[in-house]
Amino acid sequence: MSEMMKVAIVDDEKDMRLSISQWLSLSGYDTESFASAAEALSVVGPDYPGIVITDIRMPGMDGLGLLKKLMSNDSALPVMMITGHGDVPMAVEAMRQGALDFLRKPVNEADFLDRIQQALDQESGNWHLKVDQQQAGQRISRLTRREQEVFQLVAAGVANKAIASDLGISERTVEVHRSQVMKKLGAKTLAQLVRIY
Repeated sequence: MSEMMKVAIVDDEKDMRLSISQWLSLSGYDTESFASAAEALSVVGPDYPGIVITDIRMPGMDGLGLLKKLMSNDSALPVMMITGHGDVPMAVEAMRQGALDFLRKPVNEADFLDRIQQALDQESGNWHLKVDQQQAGQRISRLTRREQEVFQLVAAGVANKAIASDLGISERTVEVHRSQVMKKLGAKTLAQLVRIY
């Protein structure tokens, strides 16, 4: 199971929301339900740690409108569309706008659970990558100006001697800065340093 991942269920039909939510909860998923697209948008923002399952036909903003809004906020967010009235052009439009999956009611439970887990695994990877990038950015911002200069040159593959010449400092000073950069960024090897860059 993907830790801290949520499944947001958006459907104007209370019975449908309740049944999907109960069914997923019994399967071990952390769910939250919304009766409308507007309600979902008040909670599901750019850093939402999970996936969205939405009905297409809803009063007010429909599922395609919600999909468009969600994609403009976070294009990597997995969104699954469900409908009882789906047709091929609607499915094509949903996929074109960024939907991960398009399912027709009634859905096969085993297939549905499998698709949800795949979507959560994908989002978990995206979410952890976002967190890693944010943490790396925070660490880099804590480097001194000179450490940042050394970091950029080292990550670009420039040798210590050339860095010393470029920055007008001794090679020993470059080594000290490089050591500090690796310590502050939590990198043990040059390869890790390059990945952070």
